[in-house]
Amino acid sequence: MPGPLASYTTLRMGGPAERIVAAGTADEIVRAVLAANEPVLILAGGSNVVIGDSGFPGTVVLVRSRGLRVVAEDAGSVTVRVEAGEPWDDLVAATVANGWAGLECLSGIPGSTGATPIQNVGAYGQEVAETITGVEVYDRAEGTRQVIPAADCGFAYRGSIFKYADRWVVLSVDFRLTPSPLSGPVRYAELARALGVEVGDQVPLADARAAVLRLRAGKGMVLDATDPDTRSVGSFFTNPVLDRATYELFLERAAELGDPPAWPGADGMVKVSAAWLIDKAGFAKGHPGPDGVAISSKHTLALTNRSGTAHTVDLLALAATIRDTVHARFGVTLHPEPVLINCAL
Repeated sequence: MPGPLASYTTLRMGGPAERIVAAGTADEIVRAVLAANEPVLILAGGSNVVIGDSGFPGTVVLVRSRGLRVVAEDAGSVTVRVEAGEPWDDLVAATVANGWAGLECLSGIPGSTGATPIQNVGAYGQEVAETITGVEVYDRAEGTRQVIPAADCGFAYRGSIFKYADRWVVLSVDFRLTPSPLSGPVRYAELARALGVEVGDQVPLADARAAVLRLRAGKGMVLDATDPDTRSVGSFFTNPVLDRATYELFLERAAELGDPPAWPGADGMVKVSAAWLIDKAGFAKGHPGPDGVAISSKHTLALTNRSGTAHTVDLLALAATIRDTVHARFGVTLHPEPVLINCAL
């Protein structure tokens, strides 16, 4: 079933593959990987990949497994095992409906459940690393299926041991959640304002989910076929994490621009806002790039295939211009958040 990969990505970009195979169960995913005598690309929701215009020179395995089930439960927690192909927001909606707290602030994120540990998906003060207890994988190097405990997943800011390695194929993910009608403490100031509460307060799970969905929709960060801003991978760049010396130099360069958003971390590291850097470097919302690509009209971190017919090379040209201009202006390097397949920035 050869064909272009654009239809399998939220960017609607990407050339052809040698072969495309759909796998509806974990066993089928493993069999498809084993049967391929060529490079293999595992693709589920396609929401965090940028595929080159020349496509992929091998087999693309479409992960289409579905389902979730409770595998452990006690008075203080419930552990849910979720198949890799389960649409992420369907899972979040189910946890909210069942009164299980822990994922509510991750509502509206496109993609599949199996992709979330790869990226250590996070938003509005929550990360999946906080609730994942284990990731079932097929280990291509060892030829075995195994469960990797969360402590061995190398979770970091928007990263894990899985992100830039093709050794492991994610088959399912276990999440430990809290039975509660209320969310966890609201950590993100923007979300607290939207809910009309203080940071640290708790709210009904459904209220937290609804507020997050409204915020994401306002930024073009939920899938909407009528909105060209959603033909993106969400945030294209991660927020830079700077050591103290680099941060001080950045503050000197940004001195006339007010107080840049920043979040202190461990060991003197400071996270700064990529969206602020992009905006202050002269790239406003809606800034056009070559041949039909543009910065989202709603959020400076999203690069969009606004025309619906643009090419990956054009998107990467815009990204490179933004990256290089930000570095020249502030001495800070932006790094892409999505995984780049058969292309480079």
